[in-house]
This record gives sequence, C-alpha cells and structure tokens, in this order.
Amino acid sequence: MSTPTISKEDILNAFQFRHATKEFDSTRKLSEEDINFILQTANLSPSSFGFEPWHFIVVQDTELRESLKPVAWGAPLKLDTASHFILGLSMKAPMTKWDAEYISHMMKDVKQLPEDVIEMYSKFYREFQERDFLLDSDKKLFDWASKQTYIALANMMTSAALVGIDSCPIEGFHQEKTEALLQEKFGVDTTKYGLSYMVAFGYRKQEPAHPKTRRDLQNIVTWK
Repeated sequence: MSTPTISKEDILNAFQFRHATKEFDSTRKLSEEDINFILQTANLSPSSFGFEPWHFIVVQDTELRESLKPVAWGAPLKLDTASHFILGLSMKAPMTKWDAEYISHMMKDVKQLPEDVIEMYSKFYREFQERDFLLDSDKKLFDWASKQTYIALANMMTSAALVGIDSCPIEGFHQEKTEALLQEKFGVDTTKYGLSYMVAFGYRKQEPAHPKTRRDLQNIVTWK
C-alpha cells in the first residue's frame, strides 16, 4: 500500500466539480471498471465500530427503475437518464443490536478477533448503545446505521468526482411505500434492511446553471 500522492488542488477541484446532477446524458455510460471503483470506495468506507451496517443495490433493470418512480418523487428524471442507480440500504435493529448474530459474525469471521477481544468489544458496544447513545428503539438503531451508510455515500460521490463522474443523492421518496416495493419487487427483507437514500451516477447533460455557493469558511469553523 503506497502513500497517496493526489494533490490538494485536485481534490478541491473535484469538490468544486461535483454538483447534484438533475439530468444525465443518457447516451454516456460508466464502464464496469468505473462503477466497481465507486463501489469499492463504499466498501472501504469507515463505520462506527467497523460494523459496516449497509448494503447497496445497483438498479440497472429498466422495469425495476420504472417501478420506483411512483414512490420516489425526487428520482424520475435520474431513473431515466443515469448510467447507474444505487439504493443505499441500512441495517435495522435485528442486525445491529449488540447481541445480534450479524455483530457476532463481524467480530468472529470478518475481523477475526480473539475471544477475549470479542468479549471486551461486545461490552463496549453494548454500553455504547444502552448508556452513551441511548439507542433504545428500533428507530434510533436504524437512524444510527443510516449515519454510517451516509459516510459511504459521501465517499462514493467524492471518488466519482475525482475521476470526472457526476452524481446526485436522492432523499425524495416515500419511505414506507418504497420499502414495501423493495420487499415485493427487489427481494429485500425489510425486517432487516431499510432504505436510507438513493444515488445516481453518470455524466451531466449540461453544466450547472449557477456557480456553487457556500457560507464562508470562517462562519462554519470556530478555533479555540
């Protein structure tokens, strides 16, 4: 593993380049190499305790994209024009509670932690849920998992921008109706997973109508 050498100027240029692309050039498609690169950055993203409480569905089937339109008011034009369209799922309480089978699997099989470390890790994770963050309901646990899944979203969009690929994050959907559709059409077990966001990737049809606007840095940062 080599030390990254990408310049700060190139990184900031990618952030300036990135914008929420409302309509993509439907004639241009990402290569398999490019979409796999973007997905790998999601896979390598950090998460609380390293438990990766996410799953991503890449929706390329035209009929499945059409089925999303009635329940996702923020997505129709992207569903029609994006090269690749991804659903960002987050795990629900049965997967993320401190004593869940999935959490045990992550510690034993993925992280391959020794038994004494697993015991200590489990204690910390339980205290984190029950005492520190008061994650005492299914809704709170899902919202916590969603926070982790959004880290992967940011990394996917940034990595795409770094190689000149456009994106658009989408929260404009009816969650209950969308999850019913995911269960019916996509085979998602919605007792274990919920939809946090959608995100489209491709190439912009036209340049943004307005320059990027942000508050001044000194208005969002306090030094002590």
